[in-house]
Amino acid sequence: MFKDILLPVDLGNPETQEKAVSTAIEMAKAFGSRLHVMTIVPDFGESFVSSFFPVDYQEKAMEAANQSLHAFVKERVPDGIQVQHIVGHGTIYEEILSFAKEHRIDMIVMASHRPELQDYLLGPNAARVVRHADCSVTVVRE
Repeated sequence: MFKDILLPVDLGNPETQEKAVSTAIEMAKAFGSRLHVMTIVPDFGESFVSSFFPVDYQEKAMEAANQSLHAFVKERVPDGIQVQHIVGHGTIYEEILSFAKEHRIDMIVMASHRPELQDYLLGPNAARVVRHADCSVTVVRE
């Protein structure tokens, strides 16, 4: 049913990702799916902000994220599941949606924190992904 599952993860808060990871793994096992595990390094946006960081900061941040993502996956995803590691750069929800569309993802599984009053139903990234994705989205509460 689902050939390709995208699992965006927040490596800054790995403890909040466990239920989403478990859900994605179970789906991948059940359907024989490829699991695309993605993390995103935020973009500074304005050049003024980036002027406060070293010239090679973004490159080093991407490499560190890649290493952390591989360690995260190695700890949590069992052998036998085909995994692709993706490190995006930019706005979180835009990177998720872009990758999903470009790679014809069938299902996105993502974590969402417990809502606070200002969030109403979902966190802002999860809400945007749910609203704009061309595929099914499963949001897993922490």
